[in-house]
Amino acid sequence: MNARHGALALGAVALAAAISSGSTALAVVGLGFLLASALTWLWTWLAEKPIRVTQVVRPTLAVEGDRVRIAVEAERSSGIPLGAVSVRATIGRLGERSTRLRGHRGRLAVGEIDLGALPRGVHAIASTEVLCGDLLGLVTVTPPVACEPATVIVRPRLVDLEALFSDAGRIGGAGRRLLLRRAAGFDFHSVRDYEPGESLRRVHWPTSARRGQLMVKELEDTAHDGVVVILDCDPAGAVGERPGSSFDVAVRAAGSILQAHATRGRPTTLVSTGQGRASTSVRSAVADLDGAVTALAAVEADARHGLGRFLRGDHPRLAGNAELAIVTAAIDRAAVAAVLGLCKRHVVSVVWIDAASFASRPTRVDPGVLRLASHGIPTAVVRRGDDLAAALSAQPLEAVARG
Repeated sequence: MNARHGALALGAVALAAAISSGSTALAVVGLGFLLASALTWLWTWLAEKPIRVTQVVRPTLAVEGDRVRIAVEAERSSGIPLGAVSVRATIGRLGERSTRLRGHRGRLAVGEIDLGALPRGVHAIASTEVLCGDLLGLVTVTPPVACEPATVIVRPRLVDLEALFSDAGRIGGAGRRLLLRRAAGFDFHSVRDYEPGESLRRVHWPTSARRGQLMVKELEDTAHDGVVVILDCDPAGAVGERPGSSFDVAVRAAGSILQAHATRGRPTTLVSTGQGRASTSVRSAVADLDGAVTALAAVEADARHGLGRFLRGDHPRLAGNAELAIVTAAIDRAAVAAVLGLCKRHVVSVVWIDAASFASRPTRVDPGVLRLASHGIPTAVVRRGDDLAAALSAQPLEAVARG
């Protein structure tokens, strides 16, 4: 029973007692309770008119560690006076958060939900309620709310990398040859007959002389042969609590490598091994990089299979000859074999996140990582507490091992 129903019951009891005893005082009290109940019912009917709520997440491009707030405006269609007004929102795994609104004497009430410093993640605002109390504090109503969907997006905090541990290329295990990287451009593919109107700059003169007719060079766009950054989402490599878990560090490492290649003008693709195996292409650091970093905000360590099975699969991004940058915290025999197999047609580098260090256990370089390094694959090791920028910019493990 709420306060309004209680007032109605008390009024009825007092009025009945007044009639049976002939007491004027009890009659006045009973009528007062009944009048208060009637006025409260009328207030409730008017206060339950729909409310339009606007929610704005600040800052718009939040990164982990930022203090995040949700600015709330509630605009009422009814101008009836209110007592206390508050808003309550259910925000993803953050749960329920609420705050009192100011300025509720008019039609517009404003407030701010302070979420504090948040770790990386995407948190949809599942529901929003406005609670309106009457001036006497007898009843609280939750009118219908019209609200545009809003989402709290906290992106990983990336580091700027002027140099990468893999910049020197790869030293092949047999032959120790240096594979130089080339930015996006065009490769000579074949020759074909000259068509009127084409530029003479495209004529392939040696072939034209041999055949006795003009032949032009057919060029193949190689922009798709850029860099593919593979983030291993194997839950076996996720150790520790957010925002300092090994998986969060892996996400930052993958995003920082992606950003480094994109700012150099290289076409880059982010591929996750998690459920759905989503991929995001970055053709321009200005236009596309924000979308890729936002995608990193949502990734979870939820891969159904290990890295080795993914690399041996038929993912379309692995079908070409793009350079591969693999970020993982779970290196097993299957993964090592798969990486070595990819080296036959790709330039490969590996970032190994030492998950054991995030559990405060003594660590050493994994034998699988050492095996990759011994085959000339540039390999960086990141442990808990390491400066990520320094770890990703340092000499690769294989170079250090050679002395």
